[in-house]
Amino acid sequence: MTEYGQTTPSALAHAAAAFGDDNAIVDGSRTITFGQLRDVVLEAARAFCTLGVQPGDAVAIWAPNTYQWVISALAAHHAGGVLIPINTRYTTAEATELLKRTRARLLVVPEVFLGVDRSAELDLGALPGLNVVTFPMDAQSRASDSAGVSWDRLPELAVSTPESVVAERASAVTADTIGDILFTSGTTGRSKGAMSAHRQSLSVARAWAECTGLRRQDRYLVVNPFFHSFGFKAGILAALTVGATIYPMAVYDPDTALALIVEHRITVLPGAPTIFSTILDHPGRRDLDLSSLRLAVTGAAVVPVRLIERMRDELTFETILTAYGLTEAVVATMCRPGDDDDTVASTSGGAAAGFEIRIGDNGEIQLRGPNVMLGYLDDPVATAAAVDHNGWLGTGDVGTLDDRGYLTVTDRLKDMYISGGFNVYPAEVEQVLLEFDGVADVAVVGKPDHRMGEVGVAVVVPAPGANVAGDDLIAYSRSRLAGFKVPTSVELRRELPRNAGGKVLKRVLREELR
Repeated sequence: MTEYGQTTPSALAHAAAAFGDDNAIVDGSRTITFGQLRDVVLEAARAFCTLGVQPGDAVAIWAPNTYQWVISALAAHHAGGVLIPINTRYTTAEATELLKRTRARLLVVPEVFLGVDRSAELDLGALPGLNVVTFPMDAQSRASDSAGVSWDRLPELAVSTPESVVAERASAVTADTIGDILFTSGTTGRSKGAMSAHRQSLSVARAWAECTGLRRQDRYLVVNPFFHSFGFKAGILAALTVGATIYPMAVYDPDTALALIVEHRITVLPGAPTIFSTILDHPGRRDLDLSSLRLAVTGAAVVPVRLIERMRDELTFETILTAYGLTEAVVATMCRPGDDDDTVASTSGGAAAGFEIRIGDNGEIQLRGPNVMLGYLDDPVATAAAVDHNGWLGTGDVGTLDDRGYLTVTDRLKDMYISGGFNVYPAEVEQVLLEFDGVADVAVVGKPDHRMGEVGVAVVVPAPGANVAGDDLIAYSRSRLAGFKVPTSVELRRELPRNAGGKVLKRVLREELR
C-alpha cells in the first residue's frame, strides 16, 4: 500500500476514512462528503477505464471550477492516468494542440460554457483515439450537437469495469508516477508542459496548507481556476489533505462571491489583488455580514500596501499572506502569519515547500528543491535550459533576498506580463499578429492597468502601402487567442526601437507607454 500523502489515491482514501461525513465539496445544490467523494471517484474511474483509459494515458479537463472537475481529476489518477488541465479561456485551436501533443485518451468538457459548445467545435477526426465526456452547467440544457458521452452515463459505463481493475491501478501508482502536466505558454510561442509527480503535487499542497493554517472544516471559496496550479494544488489537493470544504466558483463576479460568503460563511478566500479590490469597493459590501472571513492569500501582481491595510481593517481577515510561485515549482515562497502589512505587500515571503532560493549573477531568482518539475513534456532542450545540472531552476524573474531570507520580485528577465492574474507571453501573441496580412513588424508589451494589473499593447509596424486597422488586429487575435492574451490596444508606428544587434528594445517601449 502506498504511503499516505504520496499519491492522490492514497490521499483520498485517507480523507474518506478521517473526514468521512464532513463536506468535501459544495457546488450549488450539490453537496458531497469525503466518503461520498471516494465512492463517486471510484465509479468515475471505472467508467474512464471502460472508455479506454490505460495506465499512463492523458486525461484532459477543459472546464471551469465545478464538482465534476474534482471528480474527473481524481478519477483520472485512480485509473492510472495523467491529468492534463486545459485553460478554459483557450480557443478550440489552442486546446486541440494540447490534446494532440499529449495524445489524450479522454477529454471532460461542459456541454455549454459561456455560450460556447466546445465539444461541438472539436474536429474529432483530427484527434484519433479521443473519447469525450460532457456534463451540463447549471441552468443550461444539453446542446443538441454536443459530441461525446453524457456525464450521467458514467454509472452505466462503470459496470463494465470490475472494481478490482481500478483498485489494482490505483495501488500501482507510486510517489514518482507523473500525476499532472500543466502547460504554460513559452517565450518562443510554443506552450511547454511542466510534469509533476504525485509526491510533488501533494507536497506543495500540504506545505501551502500548513503555512497558511488551512484546517479541517474550513470553508474555502476556490476562485482560482482548477486548471491553474494554484486552484488545483493549493485548492483541491490542499483541502483534501486537511479536510477543508471547497466551494468551486466557475466564473468570478463580486455579487456572486459576496452572496456565497454570506450564505455559506466562507472562511478562506485566496485570489489575485483585483478580487479583493472588487469586494472592498462593492457598493453593498457594508450591508453584508462577512465576518466569517479569516484567511486570504494573494499575489500574482503588484500588491499595494493600502490594499492589505483595507483587507485587515475593513474586513475580518486574521491572516493575509502573499506568495511566489510558477508552474514549474508551484509554491516556492510564502509570507507567514504575523508578518506586518509592509512585509506582506512588498515581499513574497521566505522559502516554503522544501525550496532553496538564491539570486544568480544576473539577479535572476533561482530555485532548487524536491518539488521542481520533472521536466517539460517531450522537450529535453527546454528542460536543460530551465534546470541546470545541479538542479537549480531559472525562473526568469529578477529579485532580491533580505536578511530574513524573504524574497522581493523586482522585475522580469523575460517579457512575460500578468493580466488579471494570468501570465501572458508576448512572443506567442506576436506570432499570431505577424500572420495578419499587412503587418511587417510587431512588439507586444504589458502596460499598467488599475483593474487588470497589466494589459497588452501591440506596437505594430505596417508593411509599406498596407492599411492596417487596430480594431481589425484585435478582432483577429481574439479569434486565435484566449481572451486574456488579446491586446487591449494597438499603436501603429513606422519602426520599432532596436539595439545595435537588432533586438527590439521593449524596455524603451514600456517606458514610453507608461
